[in-house]
Amino acid sequence: MKSIRKVLIANRGEIALRIIRACKELGIKSVSVFSEADLAGVWVRKADEAYPLIGNHVDVYLNYAKIIDVAKRANCDAIHPGYGFLSESAEFAEACEKNGIIFIGPRAEHIALFGDKIASKVAMKKVGVPVLEGTDEPIADIGEGEKIAQSIGFPVIIKAAFGGGGRGMRIVREASEFRELYESATNEAIKYFGKGEMFIEKFVENPRHIEVQVIADKYGNVVHLGERDCSIQRRHQKVIEIAPSPSLNEKTREKISKIAVDAVKKVGYESVGTVEFLVDAQDNIFFIEMNTRVQVEHPVTEIISAIDIIQRMIEIAGGDTLKYKQEEILLRGFAIEFRINAEDPKNNFMPAIGTITNYMAPGGPGVRLDTSVYSGYTIPPYYDSMVGKLIVFALDWDGVVKKATRALDEFVIDGIKTNIPLHRAIVRDEDFKQGNFNTSYLEQKLDKFNLDAINFMEDEEKKLETLTKLMDKMKSNKQFVMQGKEPLF
Repeated sequence: MKSIRKVLIANRGEIALRIIRACKELGIKSVSVFSEADLAGVWVRKADEAYPLIGNHVDVYLNYAKIIDVAKRANCDAIHPGYGFLSESAEFAEACEKNGIIFIGPRAEHIALFGDKIASKVAMKKVGVPVLEGTDEPIADIGEGEKIAQSIGFPVIIKAAFGGGGRGMRIVREASEFRELYESATNEAIKYFGKGEMFIEKFVENPRHIEVQVIADKYGNVVHLGERDCSIQRRHQKVIEIAPSPSLNEKTREKISKIAVDAVKKVGYESVGTVEFLVDAQDNIFFIEMNTRVQVEHPVTEIISAIDIIQRMIEIAGGDTLKYKQEEILLRGFAIEFRINAEDPKNNFMPAIGTITNYMAPGGPGVRLDTSVYSGYTIPPYYDSMVGKLIVFALDWDGVVKKATRALDEFVIDGIKTNIPLHRAIVRDEDFKQGNFNTSYLEQKLDKFNLDAINFMEDEEKKLETLTKLMDKMKSNKQFVMQGKEPLF
């Protein structure tokens, strides 16, 4: 790969640091851009070059004209968008191409296609992918939507036609709820995406959310790296991701992977991508959407496949072919990713801001931590609440759950509230240990978890206090030290 020598990273936080690391291993120079609020970011210091973006703390990461200008001034060959912000902007990808800069991702036409949930559903249906019964065109009229919902039969789900991340989405179980929930979903879609068109489809009760990681080059070669189970969610936002799914049988696993690969080939997609499905209790498979960017949860797939997804993404953008055939990809063991968010699970998951006063990271075999925070770092209030991702690996499901329990127990972040206590409760739950969960898992379990029961920091502080007192006593009494008359604890 010779065409990419220098990459600007149009993002922040742990994903920016992740891309910088991939670039360094490929011998590629990295350039960071940052808002005033991110001046102290680790990724800013780790990049080979860094340039400030002056203005609103969020808007500067969305101003692609300015970002492209910085890339040109810094003599960058390519831009990696990470996830969020401009990662799914077809306009941005097109603008990069017009300015002679490689967009590290799929072509603009595919970003546009899969950014439109209805158009992508229609396209996938045409190439033989199973989809849920529902509308094939955007709906902007509440009366029309009500009639469609009646014809499909309740429960139905209302979704923003242009958007994602669980925003603009409501489940309607009875006809009497439709108008209120439709208006609520529409208002949220307008707020977050600037468009209020919706679509309606049949709602599947208690499915598993399964997604397949694919990689496709510019020459028609496509492989998959197995599936991830993203069923543990809160309000349609993923909380924990697992590769592979502990509940999927081999027949369904092979079927869903084949559906994803065949679909990607038929639409001529290139770069990395994720095809997302719902799988019901009878193992029926339904396409829901395709994400045309690197996913937050990509590390679990990297661990079980030993393939660096970010590096492959860069290489494909530079014109390389895939380096392996499907039969050469060996998937091994289980990996779990825990999204560590600065939020208070005991206070309706209220976002938490402030300064981290004490930070102790877990480690040991089979433990990976993707984060950019540290002791003394101040969480800015302007961005997503995720501050890191804890990823664990073991050869079997029982082993990876035990690994996760140990690693979470070691993880200490003081000064702000985090959702680590929630994760500790989940890995101790018997249903989770048995791999028995679906998209309603947290809805059913959350109120039953005792998030105060596991406070390891209090134990550590008591232990330190005891040790300090013992040390003082030993210093003042040498004979006591020699005789060892008292136990340590």
